[in-house]
Amino acid sequence: MEQDHFYEPAKGHGLKHDPFNAIVGPRPIGWISSRGADGSVNLAPYSFFNAFCYHPPIIGFSSIGAKDTLRNVRETGEFVWNLATRELAEAMNATSATAAYGVDEFTLAGLEKAPANLVQPPRVAASPVNFECKVAEIVQLKGWQGQPAEAWLVLGEVVGVHIAPHLIVDGVFDTFSARILLRAGGATAYAEVLPETRLDMKRPG
Repeated sequence: MEQDHFYEPAKGHGLKHDPFNAIVGPRPIGWISSRGADGSVNLAPYSFFNAFCYHPPIIGFSSIGAKDTLRNVRETGEFVWNLATRELAEAMNATSATAAYGVDEFTLAGLEKAPANLVQPPRVAASPVNFECKVAEIVQLKGWQGQPAEAWLVLGEVVGVHIAPHLIVDGVFDTFSARILLRAGGATAYAEVLPETRLDMKRPG
């Protein structure tokens, strides 16, 4: 039997790229728009993102390092999640550029803003789905021995949802027509949800 590649993360993985991100994936992208207390607007993608609860609907993203988005959500308690699609891939990638606080990534990426209904940060107008969120909790992550990590988990309750009408088919959101973009393994890899990748299974019982 071929021997596993075993490593202890604290001692390094010994590979060209950290496999952790590639194994836990593809992952949905947290494309987060926020606004600071001074009115500055920020738009940035986060690869550590997911949904965590139905009632109330809670989503969360992790900021590795104290980035501008973290500053904004701490100051104002609001953010918007925007669905990243294949059509918006290049624009989404452009918003990942390192920029000084106060630089508007909407402008950098050539994206139009749309107003939210219940929160102050703008939505990405071209995105077919937007979640308006109120911050529920911000938690600094820590290891099992209690050592703090330079990472903060931002959890937000979804208080408003925008869905493009063409993606609602017979009362069901059409995930496979949305061309959802996902973060995959390696430094540059992404994946797209396509109809041919669909698999249906019924839960037992």
